[in-house]
Amino acid sequence: MNPRQRITLLVIALAQLMLILDGTIVTVALPGIQEELGFSPGGLSWVMNAYMLAFGGLLLLGGRAGDILGRRRALMAGVLIFTLASLLGGFAPGPEAMIASRVLQGVGGALAGLALITGNFPQGPLRDRAIAVFTSVGAAGAAIGLLAGGVLTDLVSWRWVMFVNVPIGLAILALAPVVVRETPRVPGRFDLAGAVTATTGSTGLVYGLVRASEQGWDDGWALASLLGGVLLLALFIRVERRAAQPVMPLRLFGERSQVAGYVSMLLLPAAMMGTFFFLTQFVQSGLGYSPLQAGLAFLPLALTILTLSQLAGRILRVVSPQRASVAGMLLIPAGLAWLSRIDATTAYFPGVFAPLVILGVGAAAALVVMSMRIINGVQGDDAGAASGLLQAMQQTGGSLGLAVLVTVHASAGLSATFLTAAGFSLLALLIVTVLRPRRPAPEPKDGQPVVTRR
Repeated sequence: MNPRQRITLLVIALAQLMLILDGTIVTVALPGIQEELGFSPGGLSWVMNAYMLAFGGLLLLGGRAGDILGRRRALMAGVLIFTLASLLGGFAPGPEAMIASRVLQGVGGALAGLALITGNFPQGPLRDRAIAVFTSVGAAGAAIGLLAGGVLTDLVSWRWVMFVNVPIGLAILALAPVVVRETPRVPGRFDLAGAVTATTGSTGLVYGLVRASEQGWDDGWALASLLGGVLLLALFIRVERRAAQPVMPLRLFGERSQVAGYVSMLLLPAAMMGTFFFLTQFVQSGLGYSPLQAGLAFLPLALTILTLSQLAGRILRVVSPQRASVAGMLLIPAGLAWLSRIDATTAYFPGVFAPLVILGVGAAAALVVMSMRIINGVQGDDAGAASGLLQAMQQTGGSLGLAVLVTVHASAGLSATFLTAAGFSLLALLIVTVLRPRRPAPEPKDGQPVVTRR
């Protein structure tokens, strides 16, 4: 990798880090945000959900925008919107303004995507390394966000979890035109109907789950929201079948291994994001940690992911991608099952530290390998759609998972919450195992007929 490519990767990874850590950087600051802005306990989860839903729901449209407008242009437009929204969020006077700024951040984040990797790095070991860096930054970014949120909240104010994005965004806007190569523009049009039905359907499901956790499952608005969400997502599939240029081309699901990859990218973040949300509250309320100490508590997870992700290329030379991803998906539920045993008598060592290391190893193996398989498995014309779908699955999965776990926590407590998260990861493991890639048929020897098995 030459110096220009290193700087290009740095800019792309920095943008990804800014977008991903913003999903969790507010987590440690939530008690301060709730106290100062007057959020209800259930409404507080929307500080995270508003961002993840807008980000995940519009990523499909963002990927298409990169194809049509040029991916560097889309990146810069997204970073500009994100930076301005962060500034507004830092000055938010109440809950409505905070949630509005988080939605706007998600809109900006949706315009930047993984497709820049495919446009700036040729397929092969170089691209695999770039994907590994990009994915590891994304996977560790959630934990890094907790650390950064703890430092800023403890030393300055919770408002700086929003303000910190401003200098980072300005740096990206200054460097991107110089080092990031623009991709060719593809003629086409935007599938607004697909984007709207995907986003509103996901929002309906999350709102219904969160409301049910507060008002009960007999609440009419909760049930109506859940039903509406399901119907809108069904309509989204119908729209995509008929659209001339869909935001989610259904051909991306043509291979069973691709289907398994996308579904696992929905379920694994569902498990991980809820873990961050509830474990952060446990170390502050249960262990009495300050926001700074709570952030530092997640450092083993971030360091494990970042370290192992850099070794992904070497590991895959001796271990098949299928085995590496399966191993990772075995470790994630193991770590979550350990966390389900924590209670008022649990100490950080080893009760929290050891499960976090196990989760870090599992996440590095599963998420990095799956990202490589998905991106390298599509044609160049579908790079924007595939990268948008990959990240949309991660963000939507995190938001839906958090909503489900909030409901479980309200009715069954912390232990059941972590066991439910473990169930998400076990389901991902089952799907990846069942939908593993088919072995290619052996080449016939000269003079032998080709036998086709039905």
